[in-house]
Amino acid sequence: MQTYRALLIGNGEEVCARLLKTLAREADIILAVDGGADKALRAGVQPHYVIGDLDSLSPRTKKALAQKLVHVPTQENTDLEKALLWALAHHVTHATLVGFVGNRWDFSLGNLLTLSAYARKLALCVAGERWRMYPFTKSARIPCEKNKRFSLIPLKPCTGVTLSGCQYPLKNARILPGTTRTLSNQTTAKRVDVKFTRGMLLVYLEN
Repeated sequence: MQTYRALLIGNGEEVCARLLKTLAREADIILAVDGGADKALRAGVQPHYVIGDLDSLSPRTKKALAQKLVHVPTQENTDLEKALLWALAHHVTHATLVGFVGNRWDFSLGNLLTLSAYARKLALCVAGERWRMYPFTKSARIPCEKNKRFSLIPLKPCTGVTLSGCQYPLKNARILPGTTRTLSNQTTAKRVDVKFTRGMLLVYLEN
């Protein structure tokens, strides 16, 4: 079965056209999430589909992309979740998200919590101008540059946390939601190894 890498473009913070175009080149499928389609077109990126209840999509973009609209009118979930469900149904295994944090922090926090519910089903990355965030439910090896700031944010209680490739390593630690112990670390190698036996972590990494 063929699988796909998707780029999801949201209607949150402004992102430069260069970043959007770079991420689009790395994706097999480009999904604009409602008003994210306006941002995509302004950056010169053509989405394959536009997904959501389409209430924040401009009339001009709705007309230009009329053949690519996937209207999901239910108000029981957010447009982001509608797009993630579509992605899972269409054999997407990796998804990079841009434009889903910033501006309104209620939506930003809601979107991050939504991702935590899908982290076991998809490899997820939230991308910004000079940073990335990754929700993990299992150990991971993350490529990086040296001397870059990163943080571990536990979304659930995490056990057996072992961290290497950084200024402040950990070995078999237990970290709980709300801790500040694992904030503002620094990379010392070209990859960071994050190992843990149970829980869920959000890894923030600057680039």
